[in-house]
Amino acid sequence: MDYSEINISDPGSGKHGNNCNFAKNFQKQNVMVFPIVAYGHPVLRKLAQDIDADFPLLDKLIADMWETMYASNGVGLAAPQVNKDIRLFVVDSEQIFNNLEPDEKNNFPDGPGIKQVFINAHIEEINGEKWSYNEGCLSIPKIREDISRNENVTLRFVDENFIPRVETYRGITGRVVLHEYDHIEGKLFIDYLSPLKRKLMKGKLDDISKGKVNVDYKMVFPK
Repeated sequence: MDYSEINISDPGSGKHGNNCNFAKNFQKQNVMVFPIVAYGHPVLRKLAQDIDADFPLLDKLIADMWETMYASNGVGLAAPQVNKDIRLFVVDSEQIFNNLEPDEKNNFPDGPGIKQVFINAHIEEINGEKWSYNEGCLSIPKIREDISRNENVTLRFVDENFIPRVETYRGITGRVVLHEYDHIEGKLFIDYLSPLKRKLMKGKLDDISKGKVNVDYKMVFPK
């Protein structure tokens, strides 16, 4: 998920793996930055598949996804966005709260945010009042729209150590989680827009698919 309107002066300063046990395994390895898959690529519309604990080089993939997310100025990234059709995404909403003014933090009930890995996530429940917030997506650059989502979401998933968890997320963190969850379901935030709005932005979407967009991170476009 793209939150580029928030001034993150040093996206990498969060030491990507502060609360991720796998991070220490990569102190002597070089992480890489994946290109972000652009709108129109088939992988963004696939229903992603569950994986098991012996998925090849999973720790490395997670570390690379953190690196890619920070390099792209994102607060969330899903595996389909790096051309992997598996049920994996990462979220760091701590960045959002670190860059809010003190009075703004009172608008969201979920501070100080999370930094978390989600594997094989499935929704248990969505509830709470719907509210709108301006969203963007690294796979759909230069397009932002107000999207209405429920306030709370409860997920069943396993963490990076394959420990089963059931957690409820709310507020802005819940929104980021839902945005990334949509990716592993083959959905995009623009799917929530009216047919008229989708029609009006078709030209911009076509340009993105053709690579006619300037961004400060690597992308791969449909062939």
